[in-house]
Amino acid sequence: MKRVCIKYKKEGTLMNYIDLHVHSSCSDGSLSPEEVVELAKEAGLTYFALTDHDTVKGVGQAIKHAQKIGGIKVVAGAELSCYTKDREVHVLGLNINYEDKNLIHELANLETARNRRNEQMVQKFVDAGIPMTIEELKHGDSSSVITRAHFARLLVEKGFVKDKAEAFDKYIGIHCPFYLPKPKVTPEHVISLIKSAGGKAILAHPFSYKYSKSEVEQLIDRLIPEGLDGIECYYSTYDEGQISELRSIAFRKNLIVSGGSDFHGAIKPDISIGTGRGSLRVPEKLISAILA
Repeated sequence: MKRVCIKYKKEGTLMNYIDLHVHSSCSDGSLSPEEVVELAKEAGLTYFALTDHDTVKGVGQAIKHAQKIGGIKVVAGAELSCYTKDREVHVLGLNINYEDKNLIHELANLETARNRRNEQMVQKFVDAGIPMTIEELKHGDSSSVITRAHFARLLVEKGFVKDKAEAFDKYIGIHCPFYLPKPKVTPEHVISLIKSAGGKAILAHPFSYKYSKSEVEQLIDRLIPEGLDGIECYYSTYDEGQISELRSIAFRKNLIVSGGSDFHGAIKPDISIGTGRGSLRVPEKLISAILA
C-alpha cells in the first residue's frame, strides 16, 4: 500500500492535515483500528476520525492505541446510513460519545436488522447456486459489520465476477436481483441520535448521491432545522470546483466545513489515508469546530 507523509512546508509554515472519514475492519475497511492509527501517524496526520459504518466498536481500540504510540489523535465517529424518500444518504457523527448508552442501543438494533438482511441475501445467493456463508463474508473478523462491499469481495474471490464494480452492476446494486435494502431510518432520526450522543452531524459526500446542486441544497436546508451541523466539503473524488461549491454552501448557511478521504485500505486501493487519490488536503484548522 502506498504511504505518503503529507506534512510539508508552505511559505515557511509547517502545514498540518487531518482526515475525518476513515474506515477499519470493524465495518468494510481492510485494516484493524490499530493498524489505521499507525498508518495515520505515518502519513503525518495530526487527527483522524474513525467512522465505521453504523458502529463505534473500533473507536475505543483506536483511541487506546493512539494514546499508547503518541503523535496522533483519534476523533470518535461513525458513518450512519439513512434514507430520504428516493435514495440512501450518509451522515457522519463526529466527536461523539462512543460510550453513550442510547447510541450503543440504537446501533445494536440496527446491527440486528442488518444481520437479518445479510442472512436473507446470503440465502438468495445460495438458492441461485452461488455458495457463501456469513463466516466467509466476515473474512475472519467476527466483529465486522457486513456491508455490500463484503459481498462484492467474496464474489470476486469465488470467481463469479472479475472485480467489485461488476459485482455491484450484476448482483448487489440497488436494482439487482440479490439486493435487499438495509433497515430504513430517516436522516432526521440519525441526526437526533448523533446530537444526543454529543456529536457533530455532518452530511457525508453530498455530491455522491446523484443529486443536482439545487437538490443537494434542498436536502441540506431540510436537515438544518433537525440539527445538521456541517457538510463534508473535502473528499477524495471531488475536484477544486466541487470543493469550492460546497464550501460556499457551508459558509452561506453557517455550517461546519469538514473533509475526509473515505479510506478503506485494500477495499479501495486507489484511496490513501489523508490524501485520497493524491490531491486531497484537509486543513487541521477545521478540527476546532468539530471539537467545539
